[in-house]
Amino acid sequence: MQFELRDLRIFVLIAQSGSLTRASEQSHLSLAAISARVRALEEQAGIPLLIREARGVRLSPPGEAFLHHARAMLQQSRQLQADLEEYGAGLRGHLRVFANTTAVTDFLPDILPAYLMAHPHISVDLQERPNARIADDIREGRADLGIIAGEVDTHGLTSLHFSTDRLVLVTPSTEAWRALGEAAFADVLHERFVGMHRGSTLQTFLEGVAQQLGATMKLRIQLASFDAMCRMVAAGVGIAVVPESGARRYAAGAQVHQIRLRDAWAVRPRYMLVRTLQGLPAHVQSLMAAVQAHYAPAH
Repeated sequence: MQFELRDLRIFVLIAQSGSLTRASEQSHLSLAAISARVRALEEQAGIPLLIREARGVRLSPPGEAFLHHARAMLQQSRQLQADLEEYGAGLRGHLRVFANTTAVTDFLPDILPAYLMAHPHISVDLQERPNARIADDIREGRADLGIIAGEVDTHGLTSLHFSTDRLVLVTPSTEAWRALGEAAFADVLHERFVGMHRGSTLQTFLEGVAQQLGATMKLRIQLASFDAMCRMVAAGVGIAVVPESGARRYAAGAQVHQIRLRDAWAVRPRYMLVRTLQGLPAHVQSLMAAVQAHYAPAH
């Protein structure tokens, strides 16, 4: 099916107004022209998209589906125009990075400032995504670079290991907790937790593990950073599961205790994902090199 963006805009106007006449007035086209364009769309689709009634029109079920996709295509068109305008203003590259919670909140904020200063004509769109969805986003071209942790199906993609982190339990620094050197996640599920914000990769993962164990995490508060989580734990609000790297960084000045989790899933290798290294833009390769350098052992 071949569509013109103008036809999609007209269809959205019709759906919003419920009237061919009002859509005609808003689009500055004649009623006959509007009707002809709608008929052409319906002929291409092979099914009615509108239900004609005495006082206007309403969408048929296929029309509802068509409207959903029309809006998405128009949004993509606007995004394309905005990106091209950035290029016209001197911006020569746009890098879409989809990453998990730890990458977005912990180490990328350390890496990106120097990268952006060294690449003044590059913009970065950094978004937090669940690990499994990141791989799909890379496959389908919605992102240029993915950063994941743990075991994910990366079939058909190029994955580069750059570090390995471990999830640890952070607790108040009380005598009872300090006596515990390691624990299984199942052993502490009766406790109250300080969690990462709802929808975050880490929180979604932990809640899934708890469900598999037949339990539910008792969340007292959910926050947006490991720093804030550790401070809540230090105050005695609850316990938390955070990456060891985050615990080392943010717990240095807090009165908290770290306990190693015995669960196998607590060890989390980290990977960068791209569709292929062949023909990968230089600005993407440059960020990947910066991530690897950040974790390279000091000499």
